[in-house]
Amino acid sequence: MIDLDLRSCELCPRLCRVNREEKPGACGCSARLLAARAALHFGEEPCISGAEGSGTVFFAGCNLHCVFCQNHKISRERYGRELRAERLADIFCELEAKGANNINLVTPTPWVTEIIKALNIYRPKVPVLYNTSGYERVEVLRALEGLVDVWLPDYKYADSALAARFSGAANYPEVARAAIREMYRQSGNLKLNAAGKAVSGVMIRHLVLPLHLKNSFAVLDEIAEAYGTEQYVSLMFQYTPFRETRYPELNRSLTAMERKRAEDFFLRLGFQNGYIQEADSRGSRFLPDFNLEGV
Repeated sequence: MIDLDLRSCELCPRLCRVNREEKPGACGCSARLLAARAALHFGEEPCISGAEGSGTVFFAGCNLHCVFCQNHKISRERYGRELRAERLADIFCELEAKGANNINLVTPTPWVTEIIKALNIYRPKVPVLYNTSGYERVEVLRALEGLVDVWLPDYKYADSALAARFSGAANYPEVARAAIREMYRQSGNLKLNAAGKAVSGVMIRHLVLPLHLKNSFAVLDEIAEAYGTEQYVSLMFQYTPFRETRYPELNRSLTAMERKRAEDFFLRLGFQNGYIQEADSRGSRFLPDFNLEGV
């Protein structure tokens, strides 16, 4: 049984073992839970948002340091309001009362300890979603078994050099592979109810990056080989350069040709389930306003 004690934090694969009661860990987070927004969100896949919206809690901080992060304000600057587990449980109730299809926990990894406490205080009547970068410890995921219904992991990189370059995590590919295997063991492929809403299982997301189609092809190949072409996959084209990076290729959006080549490869592999994002999904209009709403 893994120790979830934040006084020697081992919640993520960085294993910083920092006492987060005294100083921030590798994720930049102390022991005090931070959230930046809790509201109905309509920017997820149709089976997640639906017409009613996804009851999304955006947590501050992140254990994966992506140079291109679109949520930089909360992931790196750690903007948010301090909450206790009891307040988080109340937020779940409030989102349900607003008609949320689910409770969607975005970037939850640094806060697993408090999230488990909150879910033990109040277990939502709608599915609980774990919305993650994929950079997860299998042991921590096992501690969440029975509490999470739907897993939404990214699989960002099959290339360890690219993972090191853009996210400071050369071990990302093997870590994400193991994490997704564990999620799949717990829940299997994504399952939808008669209304087309996700109720359990795994949907893997992949964000296509400019100039790095070879990485995307490798990711899609691996998913098809490991889980078959019936696996739900969300192919995402929303990459937007919100700030200048030291990597020239990341300072532009995808071209029409890059989008077409990624889509063609996805279809050629024969994936039967999932989503291909519209070309006009990029840009700031699709980002939530991190204004402390609902927290």
